[in-house]
Amino acid sequence: MAFNVDLHTHTFFSGDGVSSPEDLITSARAKGLQAVAITDHNTCDAIAYALDKGLMRADGKPVDDFLIIPGVEVTTDEGHLLCIGTTLPLPQRLKGRPAREVCDIIHEHNGLAIPPHPYDLFRAGIRFATLETLPIDALEVFNAATTLRRYNTYAFKYAQERGLPMTAASDAHHAAAVGTAYTIVHAAELSVQAMLAQIVKGNELNQRYLSPRESMLKTWNNWMRLRRKKRPEVQRSEEQQ
Repeated sequence: MAFNVDLHTHTFFSGDGVSSPEDLITSARAKGLQAVAITDHNTCDAIAYALDKGLMRADGKPVDDFLIIPGVEVTTDEGHLLCIGTTLPLPQRLKGRPAREVCDIIHEHNGLAIPPHPYDLFRAGIRFATLETLPIDALEVFNAATTLRRYNTYAFKYAQERGLPMTAASDAHHAAAVGTAYTIVHAAELSVQAMLAQIVKGNELNQRYLSPRESMLKTWNNWMRLRRKKRPEVQRSEEQQ
């Protein structure tokens, strides 16, 4: 069976996400997706939330025919790295660690290590020299929110040369952008285990870029996040808590 899966999405548990897991699921269903991986920046809080709310199951099976795949986007020393299919203990402490070390930790927890938006100089994409040293399981070759489209082309060519499985994803930071791009996974069933087993074998890609309006909204969200961090009154408030 063919399942439409967005393997790179963010909720408001990310510092730059704005939508709830519930809104993410609603939007994904409306767009014909059967699964999404929630990959918030350096936190797995959305996964704990989804389990608590009954939006996903600990055994990796779907809820009401929709699957949430656990994950996290780790900010390594060399760039961003997706962990797909599992959570990581204290992922915030992995921030700034070597990418090779994070890959090993992902594999120790039975997840897939997939670099997102590689080559993207403006979004902490892992560069070629580092990619060559990493035991990655697949490569995100189409990111709907990439800064420059040629970065996707570079990623696609590199994956071809290295013989890596390829993925496409929205990198949605708000619910409306979910499913802009996605991976078509052919698997025997809709489950986390079946998804992971097939992703490493090869997939079809649905490729569409964010609209100018969606890109502007993402940029605005990032700008507001940075502005909030810089405001001294916010910092003082956080220090007093």
